[in-house]
Amino acid sequence: MALRHAASETLAWWVCMNVMEPSLTGLRVLREIAERGSFSAAAAELGYTQSAVSRQVAALERAAGVKLFDRGPGGVALTAPGATLLRHAVVALDALAAAERELKGVAPECSVVRLGTFPSAGTLILPRTLAVLRRTQPGIRVTTREATTPALVRALRARTIDLAILAVRPPYRPLDDQTPRLECETLLETKLLLAVPADSGLGNRDVVDLEELAGQEWIAGGSNPAEPMMGVWPGLPGRPRITHTARDWLTKLHLVAAGSGITTVPQGLADVVPAGVRLVEVRGGPAEHRRVVLARLPGPRPPGVAQVIQVLHREAARRPA
Repeated sequence: MALRHAASETLAWWVCMNVMEPSLTGLRVLREIAERGSFSAAAAELGYTQSAVSRQVAALERAAGVKLFDRGPGGVALTAPGATLLRHAVVALDALAAAERELKGVAPECSVVRLGTFPSAGTLILPRTLAVLRRTQPGIRVTTREATTPALVRALRARTIDLAILAVRPPYRPLDDQTPRLECETLLETKLLLAVPADSGLGNRDVVDLEELAGQEWIAGGSNPAEPMMGVWPGLPGRPRITHTARDWLTKLHLVAAGSGITTVPQGLADVVPAGVRLVEVRGGPAEHRRVVLARLPGPRPPGVAQVIQVLHREAARRPA
């Protein structure tokens, strides 16, 4: 297995550096666009102009002889050849970075595991997992990044994170249409609840009907065309009246406590609901269940990654849904 993996890395390096003869800058641009989902976002992250990024992509596509990105109004996505090149480019770039560290005499770090999470995962499962790892696995350093599901899926494909904790809803379709398909392991099951001011008309009830929510003022997450609007009840009749937007769950809950509107929350956030907020169930329409999954690219699990996965499963099993 180790020999096959080493041979694969050698082949990837040879393909990237000899057959195509791209620049290292071009490969870095490729990875950044794949992760950010747009030329402009990649340019901003790299400190380049957008025209410079476009020229690098054009040079890569000429060298490869194929189109690497599909352009659309919502951004760009890798084509199948683009995904193939990215997979090999990442190996080449990582090998170069490792060689540079070795030549400079920099000692290898402890095992680093890069973990991406959806916004409320920090409350649901992450703190206890990190505490356990610090206590039992001092040789593993976990770095975390919070982002939306599409952004985390792109980061997995670009191999800038190793694992992603994601919240998915029925019918639990694949996270994207690229190959190889991402591996997903269920950490826990939960359901969606409604957070309302405790002293409001909705706050003295255990269950409210979906029709009663029409005309309510909502506190929602930022608009993202790639995802359903977070904070507004799915299937709400009519156009929601959004009076406040906030990315952070605790900010939204404190706005609810102040009587500024209502919002949706995963059931697992019940432990951190501030005073003045009541969680109620919604009757009418399909039940809004959520599944918290751990996603990764298929392939061997390095020891550090395997340890993090094991602790995540153990801590998720300890937490009530």
